[in-house]
Amino acid sequence: MADKTTKAYDTSKFMGSSGARSLRILAEYLEPESRFRKYKIDDTIVFFGSARILSRDAAEAAVAEAKAESGDVAAAEKKLELSHYYEATRELARRITEWSKALNDVDRRFVVCTGGGPGIMEAANRGASEARGVNVGLNISLPFEQHENPFTTRELIFEFHYFFMRKFWFTYLAKALVVMPGGFGTLDELFETLTLIQTEKIRKKMPIVLFGKEYWENVVNFQYLVDFGTISEKDLDLFLLTDSIDEAYDYITKQLTTYALDIRGPTL
Repeated sequence: MADKTTKAYDTSKFMGSSGARSLRILAEYLEPESRFRKYKIDDTIVFFGSARILSRDAAEAAVAEAKAESGDVAAAEKKLELSHYYEATRELARRITEWSKALNDVDRRFVVCTGGGPGIMEAANRGASEARGVNVGLNISLPFEQHENPFTTRELIFEFHYFFMRKFWFTYLAKALVVMPGGFGTLDELFETLTLIQTEKIRKKMPIVLFGKEYWENVVNFQYLVDFGTISEKDLDLFLLTDSIDEAYDYITKQLTTYALDIRGPTL
């Protein structure tokens, strides 16, 4: 007589319980690891930024709609103003992907990676896709905003439950970081990374670009942190602040050429 007893790992009630939390955490480590290995993803360039920033086309359409329907024209025009960050992200991701593909490496190097959602994340995945490059989306289950964008490579879309496991995969594979204007999530991701580098928990050389001088200089007074004595002057060298796509591209590719080309795979 066949054994009809359900195995523990096939029991959804147990796998969704607090008693199986460690198994779910482990699964969010092992399953992405196996897929990255399968698709030969050695390392990534991570893009962070707001999920709320629209493309230029979408923002222009929103302005036209607001004017036609007596909507909030000022809010729509603000979205149009901010759309240049979307387009800058798209262009930078495209150029980095073209550069990485030209390396003629057996494995895929310096693959664009985002949170997989809309806004700046969509822009980076879109730029990489337009360069015919594979790209990664580390999505997270949220009650709002977060949904898969259509430009992420289908085989490399991930859905996380645990923020800390998602952050692990952002950091573990990253060889460079581009941070566009964003909200709480973007700031959290940036400052956790800076903390790990400052405290040498991350020992690899990781160039960080903060794009958008007006935004970053108003949101974070880094010099005041130095003047107040809570960070060191040398901590300001952990990132490049710029408004230039060319400067960001040159900085990242030169840093990667110098420090990362001969280092394969994830390193901390």
